[in-house]
Amino acid sequence: MKLLVDHNLPPRLAQALHIIFEPEHEIVALGKKFGRHNLKDEEWIPALGKEGGWAVLSADMNIAKKRPSRDLFIRAGLVGFFFSPAMQKWPLHRQTARVLTLWPQMASHVRTTANGAFEVPASGSKFRSIGR
Repeated sequence: MKLLVDHNLPPRLAQALHIIFEPEHEIVALGKKFGRHNLKDEEWIPALGKEGGWAVLSADMNIAKKRPSRDLFIRAGLVGFFFSPAMQKWPLHRQTARVLTLWPQMASHVRTTANGAFEVPASGSKFRSIGR
């Protein structure tokens, strides 16, 4: 799986996940991938879509719920995992632990889903579709 960690989450989360899961998975922070942190959604979403095969980890529910970002995201063929509101309030170590726990399900979801926006649950292991 290729996973982009967007600028709403700390780049060190991407670094830690990359160290744990390389070489099987590629995980990169948005700023490192594109060389700058202040990209608008309208810039990075189509770029990832053109490359193909990318998933996104984010805390920005606006991408998942609001137009035009949601439509752009879906058209780009991306699979997005968005922290639930409860998870967004958690400290980084707890968010990281949750991602690690759900990693096998996330990887499987990416392999079997063409595109979509999904909420990372604070408990359980089912990803809820957002904004459909």
